[in-house]
Amino acid sequence: MKITITGSLGNVSKQLAVNLINKGHQVTIISQDANKAAQIAAMGAVAAIGSVKDTAFLTTAFKGADAVYTMIPPLAASEDYYGDVAVIAANYRQALADAGIKHVVNLSGIGAHVPAGNGLSSAFHQVEQILNQLPDTHIVHLRAGMFYTNFYGNLEMILQQQIIGNNFPGDIRLGLVHPHDIADAATSLLSGLTFTGKSFRNMTSDEKTGNEIAAIFGRLTSQPVQWVPFPDEALQQGAMQNGFSAHMASLLAQVGVSIREGRLYADYEKDKVVAGQRKFEDFAGQMLKAVVQG
Repeated sequence: MKITITGSLGNVSKQLAVNLINKGHQVTIISQDANKAAQIAAMGAVAAIGSVKDTAFLTTAFKGADAVYTMIPPLAASEDYYGDVAVIAANYRQALADAGIKHVVNLSGIGAHVPAGNGLSSAFHQVEQILNQLPDTHIVHLRAGMFYTNFYGNLEMILQQQIIGNNFPGDIRLGLVHPHDIADAATSLLSGLTFTGKSFRNMTSDEKTGNEIAAIFGRLTSQPVQWVPFPDEALQQGAMQNGFSAHMASLLAQVGVSIREGRLYADYEKDKVVAGQRKFEDFAGQMLKAVVQG
């Protein structure tokens, strides 16, 4: 089949492309970075270089595809995240309609069950609602948990200060996911196209508390690592030092507030299935090994 993927060569999209190519599908990868074109071609895919803010470009990239994978790109510098996300989702909706696409797998997030209150995660609620307005398109929203790869940002703190943390206590159980498990789920859906209607699936690979995560890193580094609940303001300042706008840093902190107040995972806890196969401790070990070798 012909399948178009958004998300360039990101943590999910690259592996999804590899999976689909290995299954014999013809894959087009959308990227706004022209420098990625050669790498995409080397993988055996077609590069479509352009912006997800350009509906005409998206329509052309989607045209002729049997199915499309959609995701919202990182918008760390956004000053109006919900507005920016709504624009991209509306562009997808229009392009999918104009291109006549009947099957879509969309990357969403746990916390998308409500339109507000979950910070960055609630923005996915409007994405789902906007795409679900397509009357004759079958859509599965993959509501992902916290990405394993987010912990790359904690490595310096773990190795140098023997601490890891966030703005919630260490005794709260978190739904975590390996991006490649998301890619595998999307591969299965896009290869079969047996899904109908509008639906969602929660995507997690493992569940760990912050204290358990700290203990794992402690075992792997042979030194005690402690989970530290940071104040909201400290988390925001750290995010801004790493390139987030003040607006985005505030929304990121709201995710943590939602976790500690029991909202983010409320819908997930009702009917959860840990479907991913890759466990967090294995990933953490591979991550640390790569850092040591690199």
